[in-house]
Amino acid sequence: MTEQNPEYILTLRCDDRPGIVRALTDFLYGQGANILDLQQHSDRLTGRFFARIVVEFVRQAPTLDAMRSDFVATASSYEMDWQLTDTTKPTRTLVLVSKFAHCLNDLLFRCMHGSLGIDIPVVVSNHPDLRDMVESYGVAFEHVPVNKETKPEAEARLFGLLEQHNIDLVVLARYMQILSEDACARLAGRAINIHHSFLPSFKGAKPYHQAHERGVKIIGATAHYVSDVLDEGPIIEQDVARASHTMTPADLVNVGRDVETQVLARAVKWHSEKRVFLNDHRTVVFTDR
Repeated sequence: MTEQNPEYILTLRCDDRPGIVRALTDFLYGQGANILDLQQHSDRLTGRFFARIVVEFVRQAPTLDAMRSDFVATASSYEMDWQLTDTTKPTRTLVLVSKFAHCLNDLLFRCMHGSLGIDIPVVVSNHPDLRDMVESYGVAFEHVPVNKETKPEAEARLFGLLEQHNIDLVVLARYMQILSEDACARLAGRAINIHHSFLPSFKGAKPYHQAHERGVKIIGATAHYVSDVLDEGPIIEQDVARASHTMTPADLVNVGRDVETQVLARAVKWHSEKRVFLNDHRTVVFTDR
């Protein structure tokens, strides 16, 4: 891929009806685009159509603005909710964290090596503990304390940072604070959280110790979009690891952290690559595997 031969991603959802794929391919052919990847899904329960198309160009590529302008007529005729983006543009990401470092460190490492399609300009924490680690990656660290009385001011500071850094995505990498209903509404579809999948069986403190006492045989993690109902937003990715009677609570914690980092990384990568679509309270995910 060169500067004269970029790749664009067209994503869309609309009510399902005949002719959508033909309209899309006719438009792309007219733009001189060659389809590298096309994934589509028709949901019979909701009656919606979803598509993700990656294209390159066999002649000089149009600018994004020109192609967007040209696509308006096609999109309007099918009442599409759509985006057209450049694959080379990373998703500007702000990470929220408290004291647990595993998910944050994994994201920073993967980001440094360019494997997530994101750029992390700033990390925000309600504790100062992880400042040295974050700054070792060359990333700005903002300590924003939160308690019941200061939550409105803390969230105002958060949204100020989102605007200041032109943030597209917020990741809660084991951020042990509950966002307000207003904050959840403002971040709908662009904030990802991670939690262990024992919920709701093992709520509260030390869930892995609770799981150990019950003799669990699998350890899981769930990445989902944030909603105003705690830990019940639309699910993006989940995974599990086996557990056995030989494991101590500390062993379960270690295995659980490994699962959490992998699940969160996949969810962030898929979101940044425009693979995730909201479908009421569920998601459509065109995975890369």
